[in-house]
Amino acid sequence: MKLVHRRQFLHLAAGTAALPALSRVAGAQPYPSRPVTIIVPFTAGGPTDVLGRIVSEYMSRALGQPFIVENVAGAGGTTGTSRGMRAKPDGYTIQVGHLGTHVASLAFYPSLAYKPEEDFAPIGLIADQAVMIVANKGNLSTGLKEFVASAKANQATLNMGHAGAGSISHFSCLLFNSLVSIKPAMVPFGGTGPATNALIAGHVDYMCGNAPDVIPQAQAGTIKVFAVSTVERNRALPDVPTAREAGLPNFEVSAWYALFAPKATPKPIVDQLSATLDKALDDENTRKRIVDLGCEVPEKARRGQQPLATLVRTEIARWVPLIKAANG
Repeated sequence: MKLVHRRQFLHLAAGTAALPALSRVAGAQPYPSRPVTIIVPFTAGGPTDVLGRIVSEYMSRALGQPFIVENVAGAGGTTGTSRGMRAKPDGYTIQVGHLGTHVASLAFYPSLAYKPEEDFAPIGLIADQAVMIVANKGNLSTGLKEFVASAKANQATLNMGHAGAGSISHFSCLLFNSLVSIKPAMVPFGGTGPATNALIAGHVDYMCGNAPDVIPQAQAGTIKVFAVSTVERNRALPDVPTAREAGLPNFEVSAWYALFAPKATPKPIVDQLSATLDKALDDENTRKRIVDLGCEVPEKARRGQQPLATLVRTEIARWVPLIKAANG
């Protein structure tokens, strides 16, 4: 009887001794070994959401685990971005950020919960896009100069839609308003998708819309487009002039979208995500879907972690003073 107990004891002791080794093996499972959440800090249907879903589909296929988009809207994208910053830095929660959430937010939120340059591990750029000055279909203006003249004459009743303070649609239109000296009433929405719907319905007069929202509506004739913010015309709307061509040379905005992880995410995981995103941007189908939205795929030299870190830093230096001046 004592012998049996001794054997049981030795067996249990051996099993207990093996637990740390088993834990190490379990902890060393290849990444990813379970689903990954991609936080999109705006409502479904807008460009941030659509671009996030396009790259998530490729990454799911490439890495063999679901990359699940979670929409966390609010406060111009800063609510979802704050959640992304606070997520466990293990590679299983990343987020889509952009010029608004990681640059302009600093100008609008003095008590911002995160520091864009310090609290994130950059993964890489997804796409660039133009901002477009658009009005509802009922607007009688035939060009930007006529629209500006009409807006100045009707400021008392003029209203502008946007996706929340600090969003691209908000601060780009603040710049536009400042350049043409108008002060409309501002109507916030949870994303550019709902704001565009309000524009189509005639509930707001104009907005500075993102290319993915604007292009299909412009092609369908449900809204009017007066100018694009980039140096060159948009290939999807070749008849729409640039702001420079339309007489507003200082309205130049190139919005960008990117993937970020919480800081302290292990470097090998960030490297793997960066490499997979790079392959996604070289994938013919993924590129086509991005371009069809009216966006541009970044060239190789602008992809990856360091170029994104540099972009965030230089964009903060450029935009925060401009936005503060325009908002003053």
